[in-house]
Amino acid sequence: MYRNKCAACYRQFNRMEHLVEHMRTSFHSGHEPSCGICGKHCRSFESLREHLIGPLPKQECRDVFAYQGCRFCLKVFDSPNARRVHQERCQLSGLDAGLIARFANLGLRDNLSMGRGQQVVALACKMVGGGSDGSLDLCARVCIIDEQENIIFHSYVKPPIPVTNYRYETTGIRPEYLRDAMPTRVVLRKIQDFLCNGEPMWKIRPRAGGKARILVGHGLDHDLESLQIEYRPEMLRDTAKYPPLMKTSKLSNSLKYLTQAYLGYDIQTGIQDPYEDCVATMRLYMRMRSQAHRIEDYPLASDPQNRNNFVSWRQSDLERMTPEQMLEISRSDYYCWCLDSYI
Repeated sequence: MYRNKCAACYRQFNRMEHLVEHMRTSFHSGHEPSCGICGKHCRSFESLREHLIGPLPKQECRDVFAYQGCRFCLKVFDSPNARRVHQERCQLSGLDAGLIARFANLGLRDNLSMGRGQQVVALACKMVGGGSDGSLDLCARVCIIDEQENIIFHSYVKPPIPVTNYRYETTGIRPEYLRDAMPTRVVLRKIQDFLCNGEPMWKIRPRAGGKARILVGHGLDHDLESLQIEYRPEMLRDTAKYPPLMKTSKLSNSLKYLTQAYLGYDIQTGIQDPYEDCVATMRLYMRMRSQAHRIEDYPLASDPQNRNNFVSWRQSDLERMTPEQMLEISRSDYYCWCLDSYI
């Protein structure tokens, strides 16, 4: 008979020592997505979505969620009317075609400047093909926006090697757009200086009072590599690698899917624009950052003050704890973006 039940994910174990081992490795915390009906913790929003509206949902939770739950942020409300009022705000609208068409021929916009305090910006690139078969990704267009979705930098980029495939069907880029474009090395210097904001690279930390900017994007490693930009990993907020936004298999979701599922509109139809991608990643970031989680002095398992999250506790002490007490001392193994609200 199972008697030892995890207070977070509700898994049951027939021996207390097995529950303790589960808690050592699960890193349950208040930063995990959780069901607003039964309280179950999930490792990702995809897992929570399956719990509520998947092929085999929990029946009781599904029935309540169908009337009182928001299918975008997955919150549960007191009444169907409260849900309707919320969902009108939660479902965001996409950029209209006229706006996208205007930005498609925008040309250079350079408002990069040093500023006081830490800021958040989103970056997106569009790639053309290089190499003999055109499969090598070369950045040919880059866009950066601020938190209010204003463009602060936009430019076509002249790749360092010849372009062999302009991928016009998705990029909309023609040879004449790149003929007099800004060279990659110039774009690199401009963006890197802007992100560091006067701070030496070695000094950059995600701390209060820092000057360096937080950079949001989707597949940022690929974008930064194509621009030959080096930046501190602690300052990156990548929607392709953020655990709550990943698949239950721990693989990345596409930006197109994330935008449709969590913001409620479609992107990347026809010719794609980096401004549209910037807006989508910034909106996803802001939605994740705005989550109301319990404030903790040391919210990460890696913080020394957490005694390495169970490792230093004696087995006998842990086995005398209740599941709720073990959950109380458990901490997250990833940096929740809600913590940016306190920087």
